[in-house]
Amino acid sequence: MNWYIDVLKKYAVFGGRARRKEYWMFFLFNLIIAFVIGFIEGLVGSPGVIGMLYMLAVLIPGLAVTVRRLHDTSRSGWWFFIAFIPFGGLVLLVFMVLDSTPGDNTYGPNPKSA
Repeated sequence: MNWYIDVLKKYAVFGGRARRKEYWMFFLFNLIIAFVIGFIEGLVGSPGVIGMLYMLAVLIPGLAVTVRRLHDTSRSGWWFFIAFIPFGGLVLLVFMVLDSTPGDNTYGPNPKSA
């Protein structure tokens, strides 16, 4: 849960680097929370307003942690836009799974060594 809270504390921090664990734990908690909200709204018969508000609330932190994760693999945050071309989402997924660049890079020190 701390990984999720740490990403929310860095709400719009697009600089620096993010470890794989930070990115994937944020992704996992988002998935679980969205599922629970959707399930509860389905039981109540709600049109999904709370789920949409939640997704809007975590949109910026999700983009920020994705950019920081790309920085950790020595790629610019602009690589995020590859997801909008056919099969680009698979390329972005591979980038998210890759290990960190060892040592410091142009985006900062390696978060594993901190």
